[in-house]
This record gives sequence, C-alpha cells and structure tokens, in this order.
Amino acid sequence: MSGFVEKPEPVQVPGLLHLHTGKVRDLYRNEAGDLVMVASDRVSAYDWVLPTEIPDKGRILTQLSLWWFEQLADLVPNHVISTEVPAGAPADWEGRTTVCRSLRMIPVECVARGYLTGSGLAEYEQARTVCGLALPEGLTDGSELPGPIFTPATKAAVGDHDENVSYEEVAREVGAETAAQLRQLTLAVYQRARDVALDRGIILADTKLEFGHGTGADDGIGVPAENHVGLFLGDEVLTPDSSRFWPADQWQPGRPQPSFDKQFVRDWLSGADSGWDRNGQLPPPPLPEKIVEQTRAKYVEAYSRLTGLDWA
Repeated sequence: MSGFVEKPEPVQVPGLLHLHTGKVRDLYRNEAGDLVMVASDRVSAYDWVLPTEIPDKGRILTQLSLWWFEQLADLVPNHVISTEVPAGAPADWEGRTTVCRSLRMIPVECVARGYLTGSGLAEYEQARTVCGLALPEGLTDGSELPGPIFTPATKAAVGDHDENVSYEEVAREVGAETAAQLRQLTLAVYQRARDVALDRGIILADTKLEFGHGTGADDGIGVPAENHVGLFLGDEVLTPDSSRFWPADQWQPGRPQPSFDKQFVRDWLSGADSGWDRNGQLPPPPLPEKIVEQTRAKYVEAYSRLTGLDWA
C-alpha cells in the first residue's frame, strides 16, 4: 500500500484546465494549449507522498532546473517556454511555475549512472550487472564505474516502483532509433553535468531524465541542426529529487554516501523514532520540525553550491 497520505485538492485557476496531480508537480493546460507545471513543496519517500511539506522545495527544484536547462541548451532543446505566472493564479505560484511546450512524452525513465548505489547496487550484488550490463568484480556501494552507463527504467504511477529494464527492452518499446537517441542524449547530459558539478565540489552519482517528441512546427528553433534529433528534455532536470549529489570531499566507497537530498526523511522514517513500519499497512506519520529544517537546508545547499547563487 502506498500513494498520497493526504491527496491535495487541485487549485482552480480561470483559463487553466487541471490535468494531473503528481508526487511533486501539478499539471495544467492553458488556453493556448501549452502546459503549465507548478512544483509544490510536497516530498515523497518509500513510494508515499508525505503529509508534511518542505518549505521552498518546489521553488528550489524549479529554479535549479531552469539553471541546468541553460547549461545544457547546446546539447538538447528543452520544453520551457516561459516562467510567467498565469493571471488569477495564487501568489504562491511565483518562482515555482513553468509554462512548457506540449510534448509526446516517451514512457521511459532515462537514467545515467557514474557510480554504483541504490537499485543498481542491489542488482550488482546479485548478478554483477546493472540493467543487464556486465560490470567488473570488486565494486562496492559508492564505487565509481569504469564509465557512465545508461540504465533505463519503466515510468511508474504514483505509489508504484519504477523498474529497471534492459536497453533491448527499451528498443522494443520505442524503436531502435529512438532508443539510441535516448542513450546518446542521456549520457551526454550526464557527462556535461558531472563535470560542472565536480568543479563545484559535488559528485553527480546518477540522474534521471525524461524526454518527449515535439509536436509543433517550431520544434527546431534555436537549436543547432546537428544536435536536434526531434527530442526535447522535459519535466525537471538534475535536481536533488531526480539525482544523487554527493559532497566530493566526503566520498568514501564501501558505505552509503552523505547526500544533498531527502535522505534525512528516509532515515527518519526507517528509524525507530518514527514508529512507522515501512512494510505495514499504515501510512507514514508527519515529519518532525528538525527533519523538515535539515531537509530544506540540504536542498538550499545543493542549489547554492551548484549555481553559485545565494538562495533568497
């Protein structure tokens, strides 16, 4: 059992049609046919969307994604049209709203890994593979891989697990040409972001990307022809919700790494203090204030260290 502990009622705004409430984002369509994506302060863990929010989280995710989209603009086009808040929307939408082109999203989570951890580590310990890709002996939690690898996953609904799949399965699902493009773009984005982050003292262990096909006549505008393959980078990109960021000066293979994300939330929920049975039938409890504060501080630190900007 999983999902929302308390599913919020969508905000109704004149001229916007509510389409979907996700773990973090609410999606609308405006009268021009564009998508309006609003990042909330919701936080999820262990497939539950928790009843406690992390202040500023949605704004941090939005602003960090926008910064990364700029860093990657020469590699792949993205879905951003503007950050204008629609007329009649709540004041709280400021800084957390993105108006996006409508894409035909590809039903694949495009994951790039440069280090071994998480579900990749679990598979490696069983079979010395990740998504069917053979890896050398002797790797452990946090080990750097011989080179970045593309390890796709299925896209799951709220409350369900994404499941790792092989490249061959992706090719059967979306076609060989699209699969090859997804792999090439995912690894190119990862390698660019890895280098940018490392310059700032942060290891990008892995990241999850989403791509979609454009639907309009202007789909190639502003993109070098040699880099435009009809795919756009969508959703969020290279945030602590979609990536594992580790402080480089604390990296030590053989143990879980300190991270800039919601690990405080996971650790508290799985510890004795929460009183919650992860394998039981009851939803998780509200988060204590100190866990909220520590989690927010990690998101702020990730934003500031990556962008070089103070979070105001």
